[in-house]
Amino acid sequence: MLNKIKNILGWPFRHKWWSLVIIIIAICGFVFFGGSTKKANTKGNFVTVDIKRGDLEQVVSATGEIRPLNTVSVGSQVSGTIEDIFVDFNSQVKQGQTLLKIEPSVLQASVTEAKAALDSAVSQRNLAKSDYMRDKTLYEDGFIARAEMEKSLAQYEQAESSVVRAKSQYDKAVTNLGYATISSPVDGTVISRKVDKGQTVAASFQTPDLFEIAEDLTKMQIETAVSEADIGMIQQGQSVTFTVDAYSGDVFNGVVRQIRLSPTTTSNVVVYTVVIDVDNADLRLMPGMTAFVTIIVNRAEDVWYAQNSAFLLRSFENIDVAAKDIPTANHLAILRDKKVIIIPFEKGLVTATETEIISNKIQHGDKIIVGRMGQASSIKKSTNRRGGPMGGPM
Repeated sequence: MLNKIKNILGWPFRHKWWSLVIIIIAICGFVFFGGSTKKANTKGNFVTVDIKRGDLEQVVSATGEIRPLNTVSVGSQVSGTIEDIFVDFNSQVKQGQTLLKIEPSVLQASVTEAKAALDSAVSQRNLAKSDYMRDKTLYEDGFIARAEMEKSLAQYEQAESSVVRAKSQYDKAVTNLGYATISSPVDGTVISRKVDKGQTVAASFQTPDLFEIAEDLTKMQIETAVSEADIGMIQQGQSVTFTVDAYSGDVFNGVVRQIRLSPTTTSNVVVYTVVIDVDNADLRLMPGMTAFVTIIVNRAEDVWYAQNSAFLLRSFENIDVAAKDIPTANHLAILRDKKVIIIPFEKGLVTATETEIISNKIQHGDKIIVGRMGQASSIKKSTNRRGGPMGGPM
């Protein structure tokens, strides 16, 4: 038995040419009989896109920074060393409340010096006035010449001017001393403190900023940049939704308040600043947060719509021979209950992903036919530039 098995297994090696012929015959038989599979019948199998019912929104997307509605920078008009600071970050302040004091000794010395100069000028003025009044009497009685009287008058007027000058210097010194105490100009919240106790403040041509006070953090604004391609769709009063990374699951609301006419160019793209008002009564939004903004420029509620790809069919010839001459620009091939129906329609709101279908012929469950399986696509590649705002169903 073992020898028979060895003989059978060794036969192909002893008859190599016969083995090769048998292998070739087997391959040919597989190719002609078993290797070719019968193609599936694709007649009636269509590629379709669902028609949906719902709301459509045409939007413009952008990013911006959340800022207080009004921020006041508090600076110093005088130089000196900071003696004391009475507020810190996030402090609530009232108008007139003391924020900071500058060491006043140098300013007080200036006041004292100016006061002494004023007193001296007043004394000189009083003496000049007495001389003038005496010379005037002597002139009227004929004891002195008119020139001497006029000289006394000129000296009196100069002394009077010196008093005015000295008084001005004194008032300036007193005012500068008052500037050593810096108060809040508004009610609000300190969002930035840029100095520390003991630091020297040097006020020269530019006033140094000491604090930034947000007047009302319950009302914020977003300044976002919108490209020139989309700015024509933006109008005052449009609704806005936005999100921030700090509250990724929450959606906040706003309203477009202003479209600024001053453009800026970034990387050869012209953009305009759009200001959005935001209610922050709960104080969750903080200055400096990045907002991912969606401006709703148009909206259609409870309408039929489909993906934009459903409207790229160029001919009904492969769908329904009888309808091959009907223009596809205002007709749709609908698959309903396994039957092909050609219906007229008009396009409504068009977003970046969906298009509104205006037609009274549409029923629930209808699908738009865009081609037939197993046939080359009749859709030609579009060379039109696609752009515009983002959009989609709610």
